[in-house]
Amino acid sequence: MEKATFAGGCFWCMVKPFKEWDGIYDVVSGYMGGHVDNPTYEDVKKGDSGHLEVVEITYDPAIFPYDKLLDVFWQQIDPTDADGQFQDRGHSYSTAIFHYTDEQRVIAEASKEQLGASGTFTKPIVTPIRPAETFYRAEEYHQDYYEKEQEHYEEDRTRSGRDEFIESHWM
Repeated sequence: MEKATFAGGCFWCMVKPFKEWDGIYDVVSGYMGGHVDNPTYEDVKKGDSGHLEVVEITYDPAIFPYDKLLDVFWQQIDPTDADGQFQDRGHSYSTAIFHYTDEQRVIAEASKEQLGASGTFTKPIVTPIRPAETFYRAEEYHQDYYEKEQEHYEEDRTRSGRDEFIESHWM
């Protein structure tokens, strides 16, 4: 098993797309990239901690390779927006790929370059590729939010504009 961590805006919207695949064993909402130990949701949301909302994925690369994880990731975000994602604005909602190994870094860089050259977007791809740092698991009520609070999740996702963006750029 290996780990992959991605920041794609609101972590509620980033769990379900990864959970749907064979070879992915766990997707955990959390925080990474800041300067405060054990941040809370309020710390992160206020922007005081420097963390991003992330999902940490435990996967079997023999079944679902890292480059395929990146394909799923890119297709959930607007990689040209450095100031947040969709209705969620601010640093904590910005995107990033956190790599654990040099191999992941190389694959992520190649994937980003390929996306930039594809012509899918007219603006530059601004999603940074950064070394992984300490992962802090988010509070339990955030875990699998799309299942626990399905109605609120669906309302939030509909209001966000994420699905329209995905459909217009990836479908």
